[in-house]
Amino acid sequence: MENKVDTLVILSPGFPANEADTTCMPPMQLFVKALKEVCPGLNIIVLTFQYPFFAGEYEWHGIKVIAIGGKSKAKLRRARSWLKAWKILRDLNKQYNLMGLLSFWLGECAFVGHYFAGRHQLPHYTWILGQDAKKGNKYFSWIKPGSDSLVALSDFVAREFTKNYGITPALVMPVGIDTSLFGEAPAKRDIDLLGAGSLIPLKQYRLFVETVGILKEFFPGIKAVICGKGPELEALQSLAEKLNLKNNITFAGELPHAEVLALMQRSKVFLHTSNYEGFGAVLAEALYAGAHVVSFCKPMDRDYRHHHVVNDSKEMSAEILKILKNTRRGHDPVLMCRVQQIAKNMVSLFAV
Repeated sequence: MENKVDTLVILSPGFPANEADTTCMPPMQLFVKALKEVCPGLNIIVLTFQYPFFAGEYEWHGIKVIAIGGKSKAKLRRARSWLKAWKILRDLNKQYNLMGLLSFWLGECAFVGHYFAGRHQLPHYTWILGQDAKKGNKYFSWIKPGSDSLVALSDFVAREFTKNYGITPALVMPVGIDTSLFGEAPAKRDIDLLGAGSLIPLKQYRLFVETVGILKEFFPGIKAVICGKGPELEALQSLAEKLNLKNNITFAGELPHAEVLALMQRSKVFLHTSNYEGFGAVLAEALYAGAHVVSFCKPMDRDYRHHHVVNDSKEMSAEILKILKNTRRGHDPVLMCRVQQIAKNMVSLFAV
């Protein structure tokens, strides 16, 4: 009788369409790559529900990806995607020795994964990655997950989930960073303030622009860069013009991941204005890039050098001003956690 290959299936709402697609969920990309690196003998298959917007199979860095191509949030289309996912999982279960399923976010992937794993007596873990820890997640009542099946992205997410649903995730695992992606830091840091992320209301980039306006009174030539795209772009550009910051803020658009890391290494301060963040891989990346990080969010309970947590916008401006004025502030790398270690921790759950 033929031995079936040990296989871990990852369920995700989205995944890069090809190897050049570095802007699609960079932290999860790094995690999946790290899984392959630390367990080269393990067969990994990614089943992606909504993105990319086509149905088919392809290879991504030696990993098989099966795209359902859901494309739509319409209820009927979504139900069809779930049925298609179930059939694919059924075929994979016949073809391989499934070690288990790992779902990204407590959402539709976890919903399908939970019931399929239960039917076939397979281990299934859900990685709670941020917004899904908030109140009003309908999938919680649909799945009724046990504590042992839940992995929280951070101490903050674990607390938020416990507060909202009365269940504490058994494990906490941040995403980690790949230190090999960072080049040598330039001798001079020529960017005073950097921001990177989706330009959506949650991220509060309006506050970023207003902070640059306040700091300009002390540093007339202040140089700030915002990387990212989103519906707020035009409003942010208009605000920058209104505050006479056209020559101070560069809107760089959506950049490849490697270019964002290089900008972090040129920056004095990475400003994260989001009012809610599960972990924020950009925080960990900016710290390792040697930038000082200023944010409202503190993902992990322990303190990290060069991470300055503030309570309001006034405190934020004052803290950045203090950092920029300090000529002896230092820009040595601060490592929160390596993605390879997180990959080892996660794969150990499946007893590979």
